Formats: sequence, C-alpha cells, structure tokens
Amino acid sequence: MTTVRLRTKLILSLIFISSGLATASVVIVHHEVQRRAQADIDEALRNSVVTFQNFQREREVTLTRSAGLLADLPILRALMTTEHAATIQDGSTDLWLLAKSDLFLLADREGRVVALHTSAEGFSPEAAQVALRRSLQSSMDSDWWFDKGHLYRVFLKPIYFGPSMGGSTLGVLGVGYQVNSSVAEEVSQIASSKVAFRYDGNVVVTTLTPNQQAQIITQRDFPSGDNTQAPRILQLAGEQFLATSVKLSLPGNPVVSLTVLKSYDQATIFLRNLNRWMLGIGRSAILVGIGLAFFLSHTFTRPLDNLVSGVHALQKGDYGYPLLPQSGDEVGELTQAFSKMRDGIQKTQNELLHAERLATMGQMASAISHDLRHPLTAILAYAEFLSETKLPEQQRKDFYEEIRQAVNRMADLIGSMLEFAKTRQNLNPVYCSIEDSIRRAIQSVQAKTEFRHIAITTWHDGHCEGWFDPVKLERVFHNLLMNACEAVPPETGMIEIRIRQISDGIEVKIADNGPGIPQPIVETIFAPFVSYGKENGTGLGLAVARKMVQDHGGNICVERTGHEGTVFLLTIPIGHPLEPSTKS
Repeated sequence: MTTVRLRTKLILSLIFISSGLATASVVIVHHEVQRRAQADIDEALRNSVVTFQNFQREREVTLTRSAGLLADLPILRALMTTEHAATIQDGSTDLWLLAKSDLFLLADREGRVVALHTSAEGFSPEAAQVALRRSLQSSMDSDWWFDKGHLYRVFLKPIYFGPSMGGSTLGVLGVGYQVNSSVAEEVSQIASSKVAFRYDGNVVVTTLTPNQQAQIITQRDFPSGDNTQAPRILQLAGEQFLATSVKLSLPGNPVVSLTVLKSYDQATIFLRNLNRWMLGIGRSAILVGIGLAFFLSHTFTRPLDNLVSGVHALQKGDYGYPLLPQSGDEVGELTQAFSKMRDGIQKTQNELLHAERLATMGQMASAISHDLRHPLTAILAYAEFLSETKLPEQQRKDFYEEIRQAVNRMADLIGSMLEFAKTRQNLNPVYCSIEDSIRRAIQSVQAKTEFRHIAITTWHDGHCEGWFDPVKLERVFHNLLMNACEAVPPETGMIEIRIRQISDGIEVKIADNGPGIPQPIVETIFAPFVSYGKENGTGLGLAVARKMVQDHGGNICVERTGHEGTVFLLTIPIGHPLEPSTKS
C-alpha cells in the first residue's frame, strides 16, 4: 500500500485549492466574456445582413427603373418590330453598352431569346432560354439565373408597341448584374465580414481563402438561410467563424443565399489575452500556495517526521534512535509518550525473547527425543538379542540389518536437522542434466520393497541441462518421491514426473493419485517438524527440500491437492558456475 506523507498531503491540498480557485476564476471569466463576445458577433451579423438587404433593395430599385426606361426607348421598340433575330442581336449592342449591365437579353412575344449579351463568357443562350421560361411561367419580374458558375440577378420588363396600357407586347427586356468577386468584395466591405454566395448549396463566389472555401463542402452544420436559424460556429482551415445566412430567392425556386461569416478568433483576441493574464495570476497563486505549504510543513510536520523516523527505527530494532521533543504542544507530548513506550517494549521484548528461546529449546529437545527414541530402543533390543550365542546365522543377520536401518534413520534425522540449520548455501554445482538426479532418486525409492510396484513415469520437454548440485537435487526429488509413494495406494499407485524447459530455467511437476494433503497441514506443509499420519516421520523432508531448492535460486510449492491427488511444482533456474561460489 502506497503511503502519502502528511507534508505531501498538505502541499497537494494547497496546490489543489489554489489551482481550483484559479481555474474556476478563469473558466467563469472565459465563459462570461465568450458569451458576451458571441452576443456581440451575433448582433454584428444581424446588422450586416440588414445593411446588405437595404443595399440590395436600393440596387434592385435602381435596376428596375433602368430596365423600365430602356423598355420605353423608341429605338428598342423599333428594333423589336423587325422580328429578325440577327438584326436584333446586332442592333442591341449599343443598348447593352448604354444600360451598363452585366447581362442584357431580348426575347420576342413568344418568349424566345433573340439577343443576349453578357460581360463574362460562359452563360449560354440555351441556359438563358430555360431561365427566362421559368421566370415567365412564375410571373416574376426579377429572378436569379445560374449557368456554369455564373450567377445573375435579372430584372424583366415587357416591351410594348404603343402605350403600356392597352398596347400590344413586342417582347421582353432582361437586364441584370453578375454576382462576381467584385460584388462579393463590395458586399464584404459593407458587411465588414467574409461572405459567400451559394446557389442550390454550391458556392458561386466568396471572399474566403481557397482552403476555407474547400472546407465549406464538408460542413454538415452550414446555415441554410432559414430566418429561424441561429448563427452557427464553423471551423474553416483552423479558424473559427460565426456564420449566418439569408435567403435571396423566392420560395419554389432554386435556393440562392448569402452567408455572412465573422471571424470568431479575431473577435476574441481580447479573450485570449485575458486568459493569458488569468493563467499568469493562477500560476502565481499556485507558486505562493506551494511556498506557504513548504513553510507550514516545515513548522508543523518536522516534529512528526522525527517521530516517524523513530517508529521506522523501532521497526528495524533500533531502540536508541534519538527522539528530541522540539515543542510543548501535542506533538511534543506524543514524542515523549512514544519514547516511554519504546523503552517498555524493549524491556518486554527481551523477556519474551528469553522465554521463546527456552520454549524453542524445549520443543526441539522434545522432537529430537521423540524421533530418536524409537531407533535407539530398536538398537538396544536387537543388541541384546545379538548377545545370545545360540542364535541362528540368518536371524543374526536379520537383527544386524534392523540395527543398521535404525542407525541410518538416526543419521538421516541428524543430517536433515544439520542441513535445515545451515544459514548459508553449500552447493557444488556442475553442468549436468536434471533428469540424472531424478533417475537416481527413482532408483533409490524403488529399491525399497514396499514401493517396487508403484508406477513412476517421466516426461520431458526441451533441454534439461544446467549448472546444478546433482547430489542436493537428488535429495530433493528423493524426499518428494518418498512422500508420494507413502501417499498413493500400494496396488494402484501412480506417480508422474513432467520436466519442461521454460524461459528462465526448468520446471518440474511431480503428480500422484493419492488422497491429497490432509487439511490440517496444507498451510504449513513446508514448515519443520510438520508430519501427519506417519509413525517414523521426522517432519523435515519437505522443509529440507524447500531449502535446497531455494539455495539454487528456485521455488517449490503445492500447485493443487485434493481427492484426485497432489501436484508439487518446482522451478529451478539454469544457473551459472560462478553464482553459487560467490554466494557461499
């Protein structure tokens, strides 16, 4: 568990408070100024749209009057009476120049275009014929005409033979201006904004940069020109705009709209400068808070640090760490109380240590005397039998064998205790195969008559060579196999040994089909003097095995145990010839 010191908590608390207050101030001011800036831009956009509409209205009145005057000219009427398209086309050139318009059109009484003049190439007579027919069918005296990227605002006037009231119609006059870059620049200056004229969603002309214009197509939230829509925020080429649109065409016709865009970034320069000032003030507040935190921590937490150091020293067994009360407050009283408590703990611990040593000596003496009593009793009994002179030779040999086995058990017990009592590694590593130690251990176990019928199989995967002490490992596998043989049924017992090479060493699994480790000793199976259900068990076999494996730098554990059997898992690193010698 990660511990956070009081000084760190105090510093972090002040930093968080300072940062929170500074951040909250910046956020509130930023939100309020941003809201106000957006409201100002909205108002400016509405004023720009109203200004353009007034300008558009005055221009349309002027062009309507101009078209009316041209339609009443006698020379135009005389030209239309010829009803000859080529003559009308040629003769209308001077009238077009007189009108000073971007588009000049004449159509006969049937609505067929007989003359067309445009300031820009690309607007075809066919497109003009289609647009004129649509305008006449809709009975409109003004309309928007579009073809091949050219957008015109056209005003239509009938041409009469005689007075306009009661006279016959000779044809139609169309006068219009083109919405080109000059018009866009003029409208942009009037609106003090960027503008874009669109026809059916396609940008015809705009004052935006090419990169910004290319990104208009990808904007899903582009204003459509509906008067009910609020201004929208658009991101174009890394710059934010607040945009609104006004529809210029009448309902039922292709949508022609003007979009006015004001740069939100330029309008909020003050906001960005204010943010910088607020961030600077926030940083200053944080630095002041940190300095205050260090001052407070030095004043209030230094005595606590001394007390904590004394506690850590006590954990390590250092009872002489100096504890000097630096003040008469609660921390000073706590330091004095801890010092007295430490002295009491030291005295109590010395008494407990003395009692524990006596108890340990009694436990070991009891365990040794209990384990040595049976072999010594057997040796004494069989020695008395051997003292008789009339014993048969075979019986004498049997008594001698019993004495030898009892001596071997005593030697094994004493050797196990000495091995377990060693505090340092005592290895003699050589480069060998771990399978050789396992094979010798199997032979040693199966040499006992009662274990000869138990099936012991070995499987291996990969290389099993490394730097090991083969004698120590043979002892490890011997102890494990002896326990397994004693646990499995005599007639159906099976033991399986699997050896596998892993990334950092060798893994060995020893599995048996015994009844499993008894529940009372599962948790303490590797502790010394732990035995269950064995008359002659010393309780040191697994403890010694674990120590030898750990001396090799490995580990041993019970992978699983239950009614299906028990599996011991050993992991032993391959090792190096220099490692054991340097550690021993």
